[in-house]
Amino acid sequence: MKTKAAVLRNVGGPLVIEELEIPKLERGQVLVKILYSGLCRSQLNEINGRKGSEYIPHLLGHEASGIVIDIGKGVEKVKSQDYVVCSWIKGKGLDSPVVKYESDNGIVNAGAVATFTEFAVVSENRLVSISRKIEQEIASLLGCAVPTGAGIIDKINIQSGQNIAVFGIGGIGASALMRAVSLGVECVAFDVRLWKLEWVIETLDVRTIHSDDFNHRGLFDFAVECSGSKKAMELAFDCLKNTGTAIIAGNLEPGERIAIDPFELVKGKKLRGTWGGECFLDKDIPFYASEYLKGNFPVEKLITEVYSFAQINQGLQDLQAGRLIRGVVKIS
Repeated sequence: MKTKAAVLRNVGGPLVIEELEIPKLERGQVLVKILYSGLCRSQLNEINGRKGSEYIPHLLGHEASGIVIDIGKGVEKVKSQDYVVCSWIKGKGLDSPVVKYESDNGIVNAGAVATFTEFAVVSENRLVSISRKIEQEIASLLGCAVPTGAGIIDKINIQSGQNIAVFGIGGIGASALMRAVSLGVECVAFDVRLWKLEWVIETLDVRTIHSDDFNHRGLFDFAVECSGSKKAMELAFDCLKNTGTAIIAGNLEPGERIAIDPFELVKGKKLRGTWGGECFLDKDIPFYASEYLKGNFPVEKLITEVYSFAQINQGLQDLQAGRLIRGVVKIS
């Protein structure tokens, strides 16, 4: 069986759409027809070689909606025709981390989930079934943007009367803001792009500040950095009260470092990272899906643009240029 896929063949891209042979399912693997896949800055990091070039040629994509077509031995979590979310975040089930597709130009590597393809071989533990009431393009964002951003908010145990600053309003930052607003938390959004600040005001009715106009040290209980910017990471730490915590979700260039005053740590500030919002796939994704269906989490507002599969490189260019909150690609 063959599939059309967008393959990374060279550092810097572009992705090349070509036909691949789908490997026979091994234990713990699931064949999924991919419907929509989200575009995440993590893919830009992969394309630019920031996660290593030794796996190229490589398949990308780590958040998607899909339909289960077939299952391998040992798979019990999903069955044929289930409507699923695909995610890079691990959940219950068997782990099958390596997939190798064949092409006319040799092997194409993929990890446990790679969704820029019409049909994907996905590890059982990167899938979760959801309600068919959720639109396909919206379901795709439940694989990364929503559980990471919203998960950060839900895991910090923010209390009534506390506030939070969010730096970088992309898919993850916007999801964090959206979840915080739904919980009644006082928020301030920081970004360098005026149109994103306008989006925050119009969509979430949240106060915004241009990052270049930062003068807010010692004011926030929590800060979340989602931009991958050195300056934003340092500002997130600087803006905290002495009892505050900064959570870093973005990624710097390899070898790049941030600078903080260690005495601020002595005084009580905390600095930590996050891994997918500490999301537990099988519990949290159905929860956020339920919140969406109840009208408490308007995920559809995150989607700036829907691209055809043939337009996937344009979508990645728009992401790189800061033109998106979240873009999604209609795969099939």
